[in-house]
Amino acid sequence: MQTLAHTRGPLLGRQYETQRLGELIGAARAGRGGTLVLRGEAGIGKSTLLEHAQEVASGFRVLRAGGAQHEAELPFAALHQLCLPVMERLTELPVQQRQALRIAFDLASGTPDVFRAGLATLGLLTAAAQERPVLCVIDDAHWLDAASSKALAFLARRVSAEPVAMVFAVRLPCEEEELEALPGLNVDGLTDADARTLLARQSHETLDEQVRDRLVAEARGNPLALLALPRAGGFAPPEPASVPHRVGQGFRTTLSGLPAQARLLLTIAGADPTGDPGLLWPAARRLDIDLATAGAAAAATGLVEFGARVRFYHPLARSVVYDDAAAGERQLAHRALAEVTDPVTDPDRRAWHRAQASAAPDEDVAAELERSASRALARGGAVATAAFLERAAELSLDTGRRIERTLAATRAHLDAGATDRAAALLTTVEGSGAYELQRAEADLLRGRIALARVDDSDGPPAMLRAARRFALLDPARSRESYVEALETSLLVGRANGVTDMVLAEARTASPHAPDILDALDTLSSDGHHAAVPLIKEALDGANGPLWARHPALAIILAAELWDPGTHVRIIEWLLKSGRASGSPLVLRLGLAQAASAAALAGDLDEAMAAIAEEEAIADATGAPPVIYHRLQLAAMRGRREEAVALFEAVTATATATGQVISNIHWASAVLHNGLAAYQEALAAARRAVADGELFVAGFALPELVEAAVRCGDHAAAVAALESLTERTQASGTPSGLGIAAYARGLVEGTEKDYREAIDRLTGTPLLPYRGRAHLLYGEWLRRQGRRQDCRPQLRTAHELFSGAGLEAFARRAADELRATGETARSRTGFARDRLTMQELHIARLVATGATSKEVASRLFISPRTVDAHLRSVYRKLGINSRRQLRDRPDLRSVDTSL
Repeated sequence: MQTLAHTRGPLLGRQYETQRLGELIGAARAGRGGTLVLRGEAGIGKSTLLEHAQEVASGFRVLRAGGAQHEAELPFAALHQLCLPVMERLTELPVQQRQALRIAFDLASGTPDVFRAGLATLGLLTAAAQERPVLCVIDDAHWLDAASSKALAFLARRVSAEPVAMVFAVRLPCEEEELEALPGLNVDGLTDADARTLLARQSHETLDEQVRDRLVAEARGNPLALLALPRAGGFAPPEPASVPHRVGQGFRTTLSGLPAQARLLLTIAGADPTGDPGLLWPAARRLDIDLATAGAAAAATGLVEFGARVRFYHPLARSVVYDDAAAGERQLAHRALAEVTDPVTDPDRRAWHRAQASAAPDEDVAAELERSASRALARGGAVATAAFLERAAELSLDTGRRIERTLAATRAHLDAGATDRAAALLTTVEGSGAYELQRAEADLLRGRIALARVDDSDGPPAMLRAARRFALLDPARSRESYVEALETSLLVGRANGVTDMVLAEARTASPHAPDILDALDTLSSDGHHAAVPLIKEALDGANGPLWARHPALAIILAAELWDPGTHVRIIEWLLKSGRASGSPLVLRLGLAQAASAAALAGDLDEAMAAIAEEEAIADATGAPPVIYHRLQLAAMRGRREEAVALFEAVTATATATGQVISNIHWASAVLHNGLAAYQEALAAARRAVADGELFVAGFALPELVEAAVRCGDHAAAVAALESLTERTQASGTPSGLGIAAYARGLVEGTEKDYREAIDRLTGTPLLPYRGRAHLLYGEWLRRQGRRQDCRPQLRTAHELFSGAGLEAFARRAADELRATGETARSRTGFARDRLTMQELHIARLVATGATSKEVASRLFISPRTVDAHLRSVYRKLGINSRRQLRDRPDLRSVDTSL
C-alpha cells in the first residue's frame, strides 16, 4: 500500500512544516520538551508529516496512538495504546499514580481519575526518557475518546522540562476542545508546481497535459486527491464541494465496481475499529463470504491492506466504505462482529456491535448496553456511559424505561461536560409521556445544565420547578431540591429573587424535620438571635454535616456566624475528601477556602500557596480558576494598583456573579481602609452591605463603620454598628465579638471597647483584625494626646501587619508612629516578596522535607519541572540547597496531610 510517505524523494512543499518538526524534536533531544498539533483537512498530508517526524527522531523511543471513529466511546483506549510499550516502568511510579493507571486500563477496580492518569503517564514517559528521548505520535486525534483526550492534553502541557516531544494530527473541521489551546500548525495545500511534481512522481504513464492541469486544479493542493483521483479512474465533476468530498466520490467510484461479497467484506472491516484479522475473518465466514475471492477483489482496489492488522489506505477510505454501505449491510456486519466478539473479555464492544445491528427496539440489547454503561462509569468514561445509555434509550420498548435511560444519559453527558448534547437530550423528554417524577428529574438536570453554562438566570428557577414537582411525590427530594436551588442562588447572587422565593415556598411544605431551610427562613424573618441556634444545628446535621452534601452553602453559613473554627473543619474535610477521592472539584473548593481562611488570618504565604495549587489543578482540568480568594488576598496585601487592576478585570468578565461582585465591593472597602482612602472605602462598603449577600454583607459592616466614622457620617456608622452587634452577639464567637467591640469603640469613643476588642481577638486566628484593634486603639490614644500610651499599640500593630505582609495597614501604622516621633522598623527579605505563588508553594513544601516527586504529584507537574522551579527559588533567595530552605524562618511548616 502506498502513502505519501512512501513516495520517491523528499517531502514536497513542506519545508516550513518539517522545519517546525525538526525544531521540536531537536529541543526534546536537548531536554526541552514540547508539543505540536498538526491541523488540516483530510488527505492534506498530516499522517505523512507524522511519519517524517519519526524518521527525523533517530535515537528516540517512539510511542504511537491514534483515535478511531468507532472507539470514541471507549475510555482510555488511546492512552492505553500509547502507554503499553512502557508499562514495565509502572513500578517506578508513586503508588497513587500507579493505581490511577491500573484503574484507567481496567487492571484494577476503583474510581478513575483522568488527571492522575495523565500525571502517571508523564511519570512513565519521564522514566522512559532517562534512557533516550521520547517521541509521542498521535494520529486522528479528532477521534480520541474523551478520557484519553483530556489525559493527553494534560500531559502535553507538562512536558516542557522533559526530553519528550508530542505531535498530534487533527482533521479539520473538528471540535476537539481539549487540544485547542496547544501549540498548533495548519497544514495547507501544495502549490500547483509541487502538485505537478508529485503527480509526475506517482503516475506510471504520461498524462495528457489538459488532464494533468485539470487534476491539479481539482485537487487544490491536496496530496491525497492527487494520488487517489487518478487511481479511481478520473476525478470528480466540477462542483462546489470540498476536496475530501471529491476524493470520497473517487473512492465510491472504486467501490461501485466491486462484487457484493467484496463490498460486504470491506463493510465488516470498516465496522471494526480494532483492525483485528481474528475478528474480521470469522465474522466474514458467518456471512458465508468466500474469503479468498472477496479478499482478493477488496485488496485489488488499494483501499485496504490485509496483513497482521487490517489497514485502510486512509481514514477517509474507511469512512466512505462504512457510510456508503446500505443500512442492512452495516447491520449484518455488526451482527457478525458481535457474534465473534468474546462476551467475557470484551463485553462492551460486543454490546455496541449488537446495538448497531439492531434496526428496531430490543430490550435485551438495551439492557446489555445499560450494563456496559455501568462498567464505563466505573472506569470514569462519562462519554462512553452517555453513548451507551443514549443508544439503550433508543432501543427501549417501554416508554418509562426509555425516559429513565435518557435522563441517565443526560446526567452522563453533563458529567462529561457536553452541556449542549445534554440539553438536546432533555428536549426529547418533554411531551413524551414522562411521569411527573421523571419531569422533576428533568427540571433538576435542566437547572444543573444552566449553571454549568454559567447561565444564572435559568439555573435556580429550573431547580425550583423540580422541587415543586417532587413535593407530592417525594417530599425529601423536594427539600433537597429547594436547598440546591438556594445554594446556587446564593452563589450567583440574590438579584434574581430566588432565595426569597425558595424560603417562601418552603414554608408551605408538608411537615418535616427541621432543616437548613427552616433556619434560613428564621434568619430572614426573625434575625440572627432566633436563627443562629438553628443554623448551628443544621450545620452539624442529624444525618451528617451539611458540608458533606452542600459544602458551598455550609461555608457561607459558617462565615455568616463569624465561626472560623467550623470554617477550618469544613476546609479540612474538603481537602482530605478531595485528595482521597481525586475529585478536582472538591479539592479546588477546599483549596480556595483554605486560601480564603489564610487571607482572613493574615497568613499570606499560606494563601498564596493554596492559590498556586488551586490554579495548578484548574489548569490541569482546563477549568477557569476560582477568583474570590485572590480578591481577599489582594485586599489584605494592600497594593493599590495591583488590587484595583484585579477588581476591574474581574468585574469586566461575563462570569462575575453576585457573590463575586459583592466580594469585590468588600475587598475594595478593606483595601481603601488600609490605604486611609475613606471615601472610597465608604462607597465600596455601602455597596457590599446593600448587596445583602450572606457572609459578605456581614464582613463588610466593620469596614462600613470605620469608613463612615472617618468620613463624619455618624448615622451610617451607628446603623452599621447596630447590625454588626445583632449578628455577632447572636453568634457569640470571640472573633465576632472582638470586631464588634472595636467598631463600637470607633462610634462611641470609649477606651474599654478597644481593650475588650484586643482581649477577645487575642488567641483567635484573625490576625489582621487583631492588628486593626491595636491600630485603632493607638490612633484613638494619640488623638487623646496620650503619646506614650499609644506607641506600644501602634508598634504592635505595625509588627503584626509588616510581619504578615499587610502592606497598606503596615504603612498606616508606621505613619501614625511617625506622628508620635518614633520610626517603625522596616522588615524585609521575606520569601513571599521575591517568589511567585507557585515558587513559594514549592519552596514551602520542600522545606518540610517533601521530595520532588511528592511535590510534583501534588501540583500535577513533573519532578523535573519542580527542580526547575527550585533552581529559580535558590537564585532569588541567594541559597543553594534544600537544607537552607528548611532553615528559613519565613518558610513555615506546611501540613502535607491536607
